[in-house]
Amino acid sequence: MERLPKLKLISQRSVYPHIDVDTCTRLGVVVSSNMHGGAPSYAAAELTWGLVIAAMRRIPQEMASLRRGDWQSSMGYALRAKTLGIYGFGRIGRVVAGYGRAFGMKVIVLSQSQDVGDEAASSREAFFEDADVISLHMRLLDATRGIVTRDDLARMKPSALIVNTSRAGLIQPGALVDALRAGRPGMAALDVFDQEPLRSDPLLEMDNVVCTPHIGYVTRDEWELQFADIFDQINAYADGNPINVVNPDALNR
Repeated sequence: MERLPKLKLISQRSVYPHIDVDTCTRLGVVVSSNMHGGAPSYAAAELTWGLVIAAMRRIPQEMASLRRGDWQSSMGYALRAKTLGIYGFGRIGRVVAGYGRAFGMKVIVLSQSQDVGDEAASSREAFFEDADVISLHMRLLDATRGIVTRDDLARMKPSALIVNTSRAGLIQPGALVDALRAGRPGMAALDVFDQEPLRSDPLLEMDNVVCTPHIGYVTRDEWELQFADIFDQINAYADGNPINVVNPDALNR
């Protein structure tokens, strides 16, 4: 920041743990951040559900079999009447839960939110033991880093799937690879990794893992929306009326 003496504005969208707001304020740099306007990322929710179906029906594996000149090579699982566990019941988690209900799944929720109702899991242990599919939907904070432990994963069914389109750091380091090798859970579907871009990872070599390169938010629709928000913030600042200001004290510097 101190090497950017001409900087006046940081315009972005979503949360901003990567920005030193105090330093921005001290240097008179305005931070404008549109927190999605309260709307969920439907693109991320849809990608989550795409991964669920792909993993449960083994679509990538069957495509590979077909391209090899073979035919049906495995047997997947239907979703109807299965249990979907949502860990973290924010904007995206609620949308994913709605998709689960549309597929005829029972939804259980593990969350600090008070607005969960009768879908709240009876206990943390029951959440991991009962769910056929678990999807993680939390921000990565100090309080949530490694929140899914080895013991949690070991409680999952051998036929269960864990899906992570949020942040890799939510799962205890090394725990997922070991758990998949041990057979609990039986499958994983991931859009996020500890190191990105990903060059090599044992998860890529596992037949019971479906991986995508952090594309949860990467759609033309989502980018049009994000860039529109950012341009609005830049234009408002240029007009002398900044919007979505995180650090209003910077305006007086």
